[in-house]
Amino acid sequence: MNYRHAFHAGNFADVFKHALLTRILLYLNRKDAHYRVIDTHAGEGAYDLSRDEAARTGEWREGIGRLATLPRNSDAGRLLRPWLDIVGACDGEGRPLLYPGSPLIAQKLARKGDRLVFCEKHPDAFAALKARVARDRRVKALDLDGWTALGAFVPPPERRGLVLVDPPFEAKDEFSTMARSFAAAFAKWSTGIYALWYPVKDTAAAQDLWTAVGASRAKSALRLELAVAATAGLTRTGLIVVNPPFVLEGEARTLLPALAHLLERTPGAGAALIDSFGG
Repeated sequence: MNYRHAFHAGNFADVFKHALLTRILLYLNRKDAHYRVIDTHAGEGAYDLSRDEAARTGEWREGIGRLATLPRNSDAGRLLRPWLDIVGACDGEGRPLLYPGSPLIAQKLARKGDRLVFCEKHPDAFAALKARVARDRRVKALDLDGWTALGAFVPPPERRGLVLVDPPFEAKDEFSTMARSFAAAFAKWSTGIYALWYPVKDTAAAQDLWTAVGASRAKSALRLELAVAATAGLTRTGLIVVNPPFVLEGEARTLLPALAHLLERTPGAGAALIDSFGG
């Protein structure tokens, strides 16, 4: 339990993940029927980027800090606008006053009858999360291991919704744990949307996860990856969306190339991968 996302909040991987999360939630809002969001590794919920953790790494500067130059009237700008509205005002350096994590994004977009379950095991992060959502009756914040939560809360009573799986990837077996836990949850609830985030430091491990999703008998899935450099370290990130909204692949084909260009660390280093089956 050493991982603290506060050091990495607002980086390029967060921009990628949160922009796509917003598009999925907006799609769920198209229908009147209520839904449930289950966030298995929720973190603190939101992050003050002026805090020491974020200041020490400065990762936000090559993530959300780059979005200030995005033309808002471009096709990508229009797709990003709902998420950027949630991010809110930024200072002169492009730093938001408060960077919203996935729980805050879900809170902002969920409607009165929708329900949200946020799980976090790190004691300090959970305390911050619980305090942040305490007054929202739609939300349950639980001091619970994310992998336990993934098996415990599906299928939800609403029978509609999204499971976001976003572990810290500190453990060596995190990819295999994700594949195994997803398969068990999917066997119980095959109609929900699952969003599985991962870092691409080991391309074979990422490919194995995609193969495991295919073996789950899911009827459709979308694999999205964004690279900002070809160097070592975390420079590529991915999201597998099982049962993706039918509009998401088209939106990704607009968003990802624009983000790759905006977030690349050297000219020409940005790249996007879009793969799918079914649909």
